[in-house]
Amino acid sequence: MSVWILLWLASAPVLAILVFIYVKDKYEKEPFHLLLFSFLLGATSIIPAVIMELAAQKAGITVTTDIRMTMVYSFLVVGLSEELSKFIVLRFYIFPKNDFNEPFDGIVYAVVISMGFAMVENIMYVLQGGLHVALIRMFTAVPAHAAFGVLMGYFAGKAKFSGFKGFYLTLGIIVAIIVHGAYDFFIFQLNYPYLKMATVLVLVAGIIVSFIAIRVSRKSSPFKDRQVSES
Repeated sequence: MSVWILLWLASAPVLAILVFIYVKDKYEKEPFHLLLFSFLLGATSIIPAVIMELAAQKAGITVTTDIRMTMVYSFLVVGLSEELSKFIVLRFYIFPKNDFNEPFDGIVYAVVISMGFAMVENIMYVLQGGLHVALIRMFTAVPAHAAFGVLMGYFAGKAKFSGFKGFYLTLGIIVAIIVHGAYDFFIFQLNYPYLKMATVLVLVAGIIVSFIAIRVSRKSSPFKDRQVSES
């Protein structure tokens, strides 16, 4: 199959999610340059994540028939390295910006960062695995990264506009790591083949909670009443 077709299939779900979250940002759109830089920084954040994962594998921490080792690898290597890399961009590049001026912005930027990460990761896997990998990841890994981003971003929004900044930021990264780790653990574990189906449950639950978080976060926008009055 043509490389260009594979690149399109790898990119299409990312672009669809970016359009979706942009449309959901109903009351005050974010500046394009911040969205673009967030996406690009999210894409580059895969580099430290890959370095940490390779270092762990070299140290012997990887997927094995020892389910405890696989759990450590899933949560404390993959989940931690990938979500922490994305969190650093969100916390130190986006969080201080004046344009981050409503709770929903945390979700918007966290998802955009996650989609930058997912774009690079997806292209790597799809070019290596071909069409079937592209189709599987279109409905699994890419939406999963979006859900992790929504969860992290929801708490970043709470942190920005409450008196508990440290608490909510910490909670956001912990929740993202736990959900990401659970998603990967059920895929990675080699001991119980039927347990791999639990990954679908984690994904569906993550997506459902993400839609709830989006709805709740949008309702708390300070620009909501202004738009209603202007209309």
